[in-house]
Parts: sequence; structure tokens; C-alpha cells
Amino acid sequence: MARRTSVPAAPASPPSPSRPVGTVTRGTTNPNRLRRMDRWIAAEHGAELRRAGDPVAVDLGYGAAPWTAVELLGRLRTVCPDARVVGVEIEPARVAAARDYQRPGLEFVHGGFEVPLPGGPGRAPVLIRAANVLRQYDEEAVAAVWQRLCARLAPGGLLVEGTCDEIGRRHVWVALGPEGPRAVTFATRLGSLQTPSDLAERLPKALIHRNVPGEPVHAFLRDFDRAWAAAAPLGALGARQRWLAAVRSLAADWPLAGDPRRRRQGEVTVRWEALAPRR
Repeated sequence: MARRTSVPAAPASPPSPSRPVGTVTRGTTNPNRLRRMDRWIAAEHGAELRRAGDPVAVDLGYGAAPWTAVELLGRLRTVCPDARVVGVEIEPARVAAARDYQRPGLEFVHGGFEVPLPGGPGRAPVLIRAANVLRQYDEEAVAAVWQRLCARLAPGGLLVEGTCDEIGRRHVWVALGPEGPRAVTFATRLGSLQTPSDLAERLPKALIHRNVPGEPVHAFLRDFDRAWAAAAPLGALGARQRWLAAVRSLAADWPLAGDPRRRRQGEVTVRWEALAPRR
């Protein structure tokens, strides 16, 4: 049974601007690691960026090197030439090192989940991307962080939070709006996939500990594996045809969302309420 979930109320007092909210994480990163997430964002959120008067996006927690912020700017500008990116990092040394890469449309600032932006406290991002950040926090912290980040979004804004492997072959993320979580997207390089449940190890923090019998995400991955096995004969035509057949089978029992054309890229998106953890 699909269930609606709500985001907890905001904390009573705002964070001090001199003390970023959050903790320093490992900061490991690689060039091109977030390409699947970025391309999905450009396809699904490009129109909103173009409509925005201030199309600013945030790469939150970009890590020890600024590659992901540099790449995000390039990919967003394919759909919104005026897009700007602000990289936000809680470790001051990482910010200092990244500033050598600044250029028009790309800035780096010191901060955390309060998401400071150049230009004053009234400025709000149209996009916040937080990849491989909350994976290093406790599950109990996720809802409050989501709420804080969603509250920073401009009207029509999008928060994308998720996890991927070290070279970006497997990735799972949650898309959220100001009202809370909307959908979960599973994305993979099809040529490397043995079974869809291989993606379980990249579930975001809100779901990774819920991949157990009785939880919706476990049932989804179980059904996906069964559909993948049933579509095995189509593997002779390539992994893409097998994936598409498995996704079509899933659609009979699971509320899939998003542009169906994205599925050819090794993606499938499911409405959040179908996968939300049981309380």
C-alpha cells in the first residue's frame, strides 16, 4: 500500500553563519563520478533552471577536489546557458584549494547544510545536489537534513541526494522538492550489471538499512531481480533490451515515474511513497 510521508518540522532557530552545520566527511571524489546524476538533473530539471530568474545550483559537499562542481556547471549549461554553480564545503582547506578553479559562473564557499550563497541571505538555489554526503551520517539524521535543505530551495527548486560507487557505474538518488521526497531513481551502466539488486549497496542512507524483508525497498529489488531473470532471453539483443523489458514488467506493480525515455539510459524512477521506510 502506498503511503504518504511528511518532512519533520524545521529546527526552532537558524544556524549561526560562522559555524557551518554538519561534520567533515572523507571527501573522496573522482572525475566524472556523478555523470549519471548530472545528466538526469539536466533532463528532468533543465526547464525549471531556464525559467528561474537566478538559475543557481549548489554542489554540496564536493569533497577534496572540485571536479564534480566543475562538471556540474558544464552539464547544466547544456540546457541552461545562464546556469551558475556554487560549491559548498565544510572543510576550509578544500575551499581554499578549489578557488583556483573559480571562473564566471563557478564559485566555492565555506559552509554546510545551511547552504550559504554569495549575494546575501535572501538568495535561494534552484538546485541542491548532495552526493555521497549523507551516506556518512546516521540514518536518524537524514530527515532533519532533508528538511533543512528543502527549506533553502527556491520555489520550484529540487534537492537531489544519493550515493554512487567510486567510478559512477551504479547510483541511487532521492529527488525532493520543498514539500519533501518525491521519487527514487536507480541508475547503472547496463554492461556491468549482473542483477538489479546489485544497486542495493548504493542505496542512500534513508534506505540502505531498510533493504530487509518486510520493507518496501527490499520488495522492489526482489521484484526487479525476478523481472530481470524473466527477461533473460532478451539478453541476446543486449543488456538495454533486457533492462527495458524488466522495467515494463515492474510497471505492472510499482508506480514508476519520470520520463520513460530515460529508461534507455539504464535508469528507472519510482515514486517515493512506494519505497518509503515503514515506521
